Amino acid sequence: MNNNPPPLAARMTDIQPFHVMALLARARELEAAGRSIVHMEIGEPDFPTAAPIIAAGETALAQGQTHYTPAAGLMPLRIAIAGHYQSRYGVSVDPTRIIVTPGASGALQLVLTALIDPGRQVLMTDPGYPCNRNFVRVVEGETILVPTDAESGYQLTPELARTHWTDATAAMLVASPANPSGTLLTTAQLRELHALALQRGGALIVDEIYHGLTYGCEADTALAISDDIFVINSFSKYFGMTGWRLGWLVAPQTHVEALDRLAQNLFLAAPTLAQHAALAAFTPEAQVIFEQRRKLFAERRDYLLPALRNLGFDIAVEPQGAFYLYAGCERFTQDSFSWCRTLLEEAGVAITPGIDFGNYRANTHVRFAYTTSLEQLQEGVARLGAYLRR
Repeated sequence: MNNNPPPLAARMTDIQPFHVMALLARARELEAAGRSIVHMEIGEPDFPTAAPIIAAGETALAQGQTHYTPAAGLMPLRIAIAGHYQSRYGVSVDPTRIIVTPGASGALQLVLTALIDPGRQVLMTDPGYPCNRNFVRVVEGETILVPTDAESGYQLTPELARTHWTDATAAMLVASPANPSGTLLTTAQLRELHALALQRGGALIVDEIYHGLTYGCEADTALAISDDIFVINSFSKYFGMTGWRLGWLVAPQTHVEALDRLAQNLFLAAPTLAQHAALAAFTPEAQVIFEQRRKLFAERRDYLLPALRNLGFDIAVEPQGAFYLYAGCERFTQDSFSWCRTLLEEAGVAITPGIDFGNYRANTHVRFAYTTSLEQLQEGVARLGAYLRR
């Protein structure tokens, strides 16, 4: 054994794990021992990949489509994504502006590597998806976590962005719908954020990976505002292709060449079979399946939201999209992580502690994912109610 191993890079002290992964590992242990666990912690659709996509992947494999693609992705897939923007939003996007990536995470790494110099700042919400701040740290940038709450809809509003912008700010990263809150930015807010970025000489990056999963409203793409906004999307959420590891980036034409160079060096190309399979995601047959599943998500949200409120959770803002409820648990605990561990052990319910999403009021918030069946959600609520009445 080497008693003098090579030292880790300094950045690794700032890269935090998902705390929920420790809870998930314990949940698996309990299940292996025969316990029944209701999973409301995982941000992954519970539905299998749609049959037309699987069939397309099998066909591609049988045809030997297993070689590298261009770094920016298969042109037929880029054209299909552009067609999606035209048919769903009425927005014309040049397919050459679309770069297919290994998941939305790959897209974010491309953008941040291209835009952020060491010491430059990126504004984002607290709470927010934790990997985003780690991506910034990897390129030696600085994340400015902007505290948000129900009053701001858990979003980086134009007012908050103006307040926190400094001479070192290079970009704003927003998500609509957002994780963990499920809230949307309005088109007017996106326009103001874009105007601010133009005025201050920075970039606006918009995470739209939960587009398609909205309830009672439609989310407008930021691409309808301008062609100099960086827009991230994914095949994982609405399209249900999590394990295929496929996403995309729509970039300003001025940055495409540089991003293509980065893609060549960072990952060479997105998975070939996944790209061929994803072509079927835009077929009418697949779209019918996605819309059926969206309606099921809506039914789950419409059950779980009032049920949790009735149990005493504080959910001040009704989520309009994604598949999460970000709930205040202050009347039950001041330590959300310990409380989540207790719920798992004593009630058999797995949820995510707020500390996974930032610092602001994190110890008094938890996230519920309605990525399991309505029957399982009902069982989870029953178990929570029984535990809280003790």
